[in-house]
Amino acid sequence: MNELTQEIRDLCKEKDALILAHYYVDEKVQDIADYIGDSFYLAKVAKSASCKTIVFCGVTFMGQSANILSPDKTVLMPDLNAVCPMALMVNAEDIQKMRAQYDDLAVVCYINSMAEIKALSDVCVTSSNALNIVKNLPNKNIFFIPDGNLGRYIANMCPEKNVILNPGHCHVHSTITADDVERAFNLHPNAQVLVHPECKEEVCNLADFIGSTKDIIEYSQESDCTDFIICTELGVIHEMKKRSPEKNFYAVNSYQICPNMKKVTLEKIRDCLKYNKGEITVDESLRDLADSPLERMLELGSVPERSLI
Repeated sequence: MNELTQEIRDLCKEKDALILAHYYVDEKVQDIADYIGDSFYLAKVAKSASCKTIVFCGVTFMGQSANILSPDKTVLMPDLNAVCPMALMVNAEDIQKMRAQYDDLAVVCYINSMAEIKALSDVCVTSSNALNIVKNLPNKNIFFIPDGNLGRYIANMCPEKNVILNPGHCHVHSTITADDVERAFNLHPNAQVLVHPECKEEVCNLADFIGSTKDIIEYSQESDCTDFIICTELGVIHEMKKRSPEKNFYAVNSYQICPNMKKVTLEKIRDCLKYNKGEITVDESLRDLADSPLERMLELGSVPERSLI
């Protein structure tokens, strides 16, 4: 353990802090984290943890969600400028318009959104539980925000629902094209193609498996295949290699990197703990409104498919 890592561990002990990290952050940050996972898993950890302080290594909507679910804890973000652009691709007017246009509407809000949007929604989802939650909702009409690609994937899997799409997108996943996948497959013809549902439909159509970051990692671990083409942010490969060091993982292009996730560094983690920098808080009145759809996500996300219909 080097000096910086030891300093961070000592500060965590002193401040009664846990480090939570998303799979997309730098591998050195993943290695120092107490818990690493996708958004759904980290939201559950943030709520159930008994610590006083959470250091959330990810983008700002994740820190907001932790504060909403656990207002009794101090939530620190190593870099408050690490913002997910997709989280800003929907606004209150869009939601109001849809509520006026459709009866029996459920506003289903991807967790990749800001607290102000969560507060106007009926339920939050992540890529790992969105399909199950949408199927379990009694509503026929679903306004899925902000990611249009994930919404389209859910619509295709739920033909019984009327899913209204929003034009938001993840800039990392949207850069991946079918041509990229085909070029990678020509280089690695024995590989399976693993795709995140935030990708375009043309990419999903070439997939051997479609799933959340957690699902993709677990699939690569359990599959008998030894070669995989990865269609998501390349941070997941670090965990894949840890679980399956004998297997090979290939990128499809050079743009599969989220610059905002990569803003989180060990030095910034140390500084936020040492100087109590980067605290993220959601106003109490807004937090109360945003808490309900997040709590509903935690409730519905573990319910067996269709059991509520």
